[in-house]
Amino acid sequence: MNHLPEPARVVQLPDGRHVYADQLPETYTGPQVVHQHIHHAAPDRTVQRLALGSGFGAGAVAAGVYFGPLLIAALTAMAANIAFLAFLALVLGWGVHSVVKAVGGDAGTQAVKNVRKTRRKRG
Repeated sequence: MNHLPEPARVVQLPDGRHVYADQLPETYTGPQVVHQHIHHAAPDRTVQRLALGSGFGAGAVAAGVYFGPLLIAALTAMAANIAFLAFLALVLGWGVHSVVKAVGGDAGTQAVKNVRKTRRKRG
């Protein structure tokens, strides 16, 4: 029937220091290693992980990181240029058509009718 509290235990550490048992440092568990398969990788990292895992090295990783977005930017710029040139050709063609139609007069109209008649006879 002892109603007194337990006395605090004192422990000696390997380095010679004395500490109370409830103040012991946490035990070292080591680095946390996560084992992840290649198919669990995010899509934007799959190429990099393949390159590192199969021995291609840092050059392939750098190429995937640097030249991927660069290629997309270059293709987008080319597509924008081609779209602009197509629009420009359309506008210029419409302009030439409108000018020829306005300036041509009766001779132009008669020439169009003659071309249409000859096409109908051949077809």
